[in-house]
Amino acid sequence: MAEKPAVTIDLSGMPCPAPLLGAKKIIDDLQAGQTMVLLSDCPGTEDDLYSWCKFTGNELVSHVKQADGKTAYTLKKAGGAQTTPVAHVTLDMRGVSCPGPILEAKKLLDGMKLGEVLQMVSDCPGSVADVEAWSRNASVELLATLPMARGAHEFFLRKK
Repeated sequence: MAEKPAVTIDLSGMPCPAPLLGAKKIIDDLQAGQTMVLLSDCPGTEDDLYSWCKFTGNELVSHVKQADGKTAYTLKKAGGAQTTPVAHVTLDMRGVSCPGPILEAKKLLDGMKLGEVLQMVSDCPGSVADVEAWSRNASVELLATLPMARGAHEFFLRKK
């Protein structure tokens, strides 16, 4: 008999990437091996979750189409999965072309304390390479780069 999920979250009616972001926030608080169920009617959720699980080590255990048109996705937290760093400030730069995201991130980081973390979201195609190069040559540490839906990435940057 399958284990009862620790959490069930219904994000029906929310477009991608909201179901993925909801799953990420919940699964970060679960213990290794615990499961959650995510209900979604967004057609892109399956691809988003599959890619995210492949990247994080979490497991997409099953996906079952429900009679009401929703799909129930069962996710299992990996034993050694890296958890997302805790951000002190979030900067959403989707729709802004490079170098805009880095320029705005630098402004915010300049006003932050040493050790604080900035979460920046960007969908600029060059942002991954730009942020990696910037972090090698500046007083910022790139803690994580996480792919999101529709070509966006989440960057976690620590002021050093």
